Amino acid sequence: MTASPLRVAVVALGIGLLYACASSPTVQFYILSAEAQPGSDQISGDTHLGIVIGPVLLPDVIDRPQVVVRTGTNQVSLAEEHRWAESLKTSIPRVIGENLGRLLSTRDVWAYPQTATGAVDYRVQVAIQRFESVPGQWAGIDALWTVQRMSKEHQEVKTGRSSSQQPVAGQGYDAIAAAHSRALAAVSRDIADAMRTLVSAGP
Repeated sequence: MTASPLRVAVVALGIGLLYACASSPTVQFYILSAEAQPGSDQISGDTHLGIVIGPVLLPDVIDRPQVVVRTGTNQVSLAEEHRWAESLKTSIPRVIGENLGRLLSTRDVWAYPQTATGAVDYRVQVAIQRFESVPGQWAGIDALWTVQRMSKEHQEVKTGRSSSQQPVAGQGYDAIAAAHSRALAAVSRDIADAMRTLVSAGP
């Protein structure tokens, strides 16, 4: 019995779709993590600081799901198969908040886009100037930040700039995410130092 041309076409199409699905690369997803470790110069645990982080400003070139890597002096590449599991506008304030919670010994930290549910003593705003990496080499972050005391009587502001470049320990994109996490920890330590100065100065 001879197969009809239509049946042959349907079978061929099905085989083609199966082959395409089997050969399609799997998209990998990555997250940033808090890497700061509590130090001996923490603010007293009896001090409950209410801290709000964000929103964080990002350059348009990195404000996208794909991991962006530098491939030349004036060239970058979007890794379509390697993506952030959450937007950087969400993950960066989350990670900075977790780092500050460890460094300042407080759990009262809210990161954009969360809404603060308690008293807010300080607001931290961050503008990322550079967030780039070279696979297998380094990941770097430049950030401008502002720490503002929210007291109506004493609205002090402290500003700073942090730069950190961390080695990428491996060829995979997970190593890039880990290096960016360490760079964010360095930025967080600078912000924590500024907050300690404001707290030590008193109300």
